[in-house]
Amino acid sequence: MKNTDTERERARRITDALAERYPEAICSLRYDGEPWKLLIMGRLSAQCTDARVNIVSQELFDRFPTARAVADAPLEELEAIVRPCGLFRTKAADIKEACRMLCDEYGGVLPDKMEELLRLPGVGRKVANLLLGDIYGLPGIVADTHCIRICGRLGFYPADMRDPVKTERIMSGLIEPGEQSDFCHRLVLFGRDVCRARDPACGECPLAAAGLCTWRDTAGEGDKTRRGKS
Repeated sequence: MKNTDTERERARRITDALAERYPEAICSLRYDGEPWKLLIMGRLSAQCTDARVNIVSQELFDRFPTARAVADAPLEELEAIVRPCGLFRTKAADIKEACRMLCDEYGGVLPDKMEELLRLPGVGRKVANLLLGDIYGLPGIVADTHCIRICGRLGFYPADMRDPVKTERIMSGLIEPGEQSDFCHRLVLFGRDVCRARDPACGECPLAAAGLCTWRDTAGEGDKTRRGKS
């Protein structure tokens, strides 16, 4: 069993190293500081790249510039706009109903409690933690694909584990509460830049260089073809 204090210290060093590499920890979804927009974009991001969500959302918000406008929009129009994000019928219905609830039940103000956010259609713990962290500065681990993959490779849990609930629980206990939101944003940048799902640039990894990640040395033979040159 791993020593919890040792793991927390290693997590702190990793957090510091990522902060040095990426001084600006910003959300990759361009929501202009408007909570209702991030609510919608978080839903659209499921099984879709942030880059595509940003493009699609710009068209959506140009056409429907308020949460009330989205709530009152014809469902067919919403479906047509969000179609490039995939799962367009479900996503369109979810964002329409979520905006209706936001306007009618919460006075247009995004809830600041996990249990309230989870009432909104299409909002799971990942999106709820994103909203709580970005909008309200509250702690929460956004267990997205980058977070799950990278924290596994870093050895905080088995690298082949893909359980977002376990990832959130484990990493919430290791990353300082005030650092959790920024930590997750930096993992997204790091996951695109270095620790990619395929062909990771282990030879360029500052965490490996600092002795904070040994994944490239301990991964099975089947992983070596995906680890890039070092």
